[in-house]
Amino acid sequence: MAERIVIVGAGPAGLRAAERLRELKFGGELIVVGEEPYRPYHRPGLIKPLLTGRMRPRDLRLPVLTTLDATWRYQTRASHLEPDEHLLHLPGGEEIRYDGLIIATGAQARHLPGAPRHDPRVHVLRTVADAVALQKSMTRSRGPVVVIGGGFVACEVASAARSLGRDATIVVRGSSLLRHVPGEDFSSTVHALHEANGVQVVTNAAVHHWVPQPDGIAMHLTTGQVVFAGCVVLAVGSVPAVSWLRGSGLIIDDGVMCGPTCHAIGASDIVVAGDAARWPNLRFDTAPRRVEHWLNAVEMGRAAAANLLAGQERAKPYTPLPRFWTEQHGMRIQGAGTPALAKDRVQLASPAMVGRRVTGYVTNGSLVGIIGWDTPPAMLKWTRELDRQTTKAMRERLTRRRTARTATGERTVRRP
Repeated sequence: MAERIVIVGAGPAGLRAAERLRELKFGGELIVVGEEPYRPYHRPGLIKPLLTGRMRPRDLRLPVLTTLDATWRYQTRASHLEPDEHLLHLPGGEEIRYDGLIIATGAQARHLPGAPRHDPRVHVLRTVADAVALQKSMTRSRGPVVVIGGGFVACEVASAARSLGRDATIVVRGSSLLRHVPGEDFSSTVHALHEANGVQVVTNAAVHHWVPQPDGIAMHLTTGQVVFAGCVVLAVGSVPAVSWLRGSGLIIDDGVMCGPTCHAIGASDIVVAGDAARWPNLRFDTAPRRVEHWLNAVEMGRAAAANLLAGQERAKPYTPLPRFWTEQHGMRIQGAGTPALAKDRVQLASPAMVGRRVTGYVTNGSLVGIIGWDTPPAMLKWTRELDRQTTKAMRERLTRRRTARTATGERTVRRP
């Protein structure tokens, strides 16, 4: 078996991959390379618990569940990879030879063209250092907190600001919040939730001109409005942190392209996990996608590690049921599956209490996703049903593929 495995990325995917290697009795050298100066931490805790002061940075540290006996290289950024030579390049000309490599470098905040990133009152929110800087800025400034973007991070930051008694504004380029989730009813409900809690939502708008001032930042919007902020949060999405892999020969296209077993295409000794991976989840179809959810990073880190040890020929496809959640203004919104694949929607559960419901997302008569509003018991029930239906659909789909291959005389050729 491999004598040295290197993990690039010291987040949850990298940590859980390291744990899984040791659980499976990998006894060789283990090296974890990470850009940040901290031990792996709980990223969902960056927003409300940390921003509102309920937690401190050290409270977010992830527990290590087994003895790792690993060498941790903090504040070290991988600079280049030579897969054919099995070499990882680090700053200063350092090289690390590996027998197996796990890429778990995650994602980084997307840049907003024209934004004055040099201004200390303009923030992104991806790391614990980002969250601490934003917390200090929110404490010291007096004007409204303005969030640019309409995704989950934008909504959660606005919610956190309101819980601190701060005025909050969301500026979103599209016509609604969370527009990547299908269904106008979902977007309109989230929109109404924020407005009911005092958040001003400006839609179909972008920042045309930034005007930093001594007491804040004025933003001229494409709608003709002028919005003033004490501090600004850029929450316009993320990009996979894979630029260091350019020129390596790996296929880079919105992440590292992988097969169903998490192996990087064209490299039998490299697996990828978490936000940096783009792979086909055969539970739903064969289209490669990235999944940016906390739980997926944890589960994929473990699966990638197991498949690296198993070898590409014996590795098992990674077919998770994605799950996610967000809390906004005291409302817990939970999701499972891949609602974006749906062609229709159906109401699954609607308890008597207003706002508590579960919506099913359906394709070809079967569930592909669910979203629940403040109703954990119903979500547990329907997540089990979603798991059952998607597992059944996957098995039927794979059986049809095997039957079609047999009928055409196609056979799988195994590498020696």
